[in-house]
Amino acid sequence: MLRALTAAAALLIASAGPALAAGDAEHPHDHRFSFDSPLGGYDMGAVQRGFQVYQQVCAACHGMDHLAYRHLGERGGPFALYMVRNHETGELEPHVGKPAHGGAFVDVTENPYVRAIAAGVMISDVDPNTGEIVDRPGRISDRFRRPFPNEIAARAANGGAYPADLSVITAARHGGADYVYALLTGYTGESEGALYENPYFAGHMIAMPPPLAEGSVAYSDGSPGTVEQYAADVTHFLQWATDPHMEERKRLGVVVLAFLIVLSGLLYLSYKHVWRNESH
Repeated sequence: MLRALTAAAALLIASAGPALAAGDAEHPHDHRFSFDSPLGGYDMGAVQRGFQVYQQVCAACHGMDHLAYRHLGERGGPFALYMVRNHETGELEPHVGKPAHGGAFVDVTENPYVRAIAAGVMISDVDPNTGEIVDRPGRISDRFRRPFPNEIAARAANGGAYPADLSVITAARHGGADYVYALLTGYTGESEGALYENPYFAGHMIAMPPPLAEGSVAYSDGSPGTVEQYAADVTHFLQWATDPHMEERKRLGVVVLAFLIVLSGLLYLSYKHVWRNESH
């Protein structure tokens, strides 16, 4: 019995070792994002730039299986198209992103920007005539292109590590957006073989090389090409991908709270009126 208890204790200690090692990651520091507050929303300029960072940097290894190209142009999407009347000329002009006032939403099937984004990606598909696998330009109905055909190929290309899907990464990781930003900006520059030191990753060593470098992505709007800016922008995009209906939900929440406050006031006044002549 004593030997059995000793062996069980040794097994528990051995199994707890990896768990303790996995829990020694530093807690991500708070980063101010526009969507953090109860009434906050997405900075669509940052979401658009973040999509550019994802396309040019992250998409080489990380897929987004739960996102289709059409989602980019739906209401609340970073490339949603609206027709806005120019007050000077009186003409209707296209406006990418929800305008401050007015504007008629253009259905995503008629959105040339989203069509161009999808067509710029080659998707592997089955030729209906020959049955062979061929590459074709993407359609807005396609899911985001997978960088690898399967997990085995992904691990073979990344030294045995399997790149995470980024569709809902900010919801899947403790710390959410703060964790993603801290991880992307937390590389110390030290490495051991194919592992890179990052205090925000469990065990402090991660197989993903530093993905961002100064000036690696050229922004057309004049935003700085720094690692911090890239990390903040791509985190904005990944948060939107995780929760694209956040702004709508927050607006509905405000309406519901206002309704409940008014209802509570009416109920209180009704109570006072019904029981005004009764002693308590």
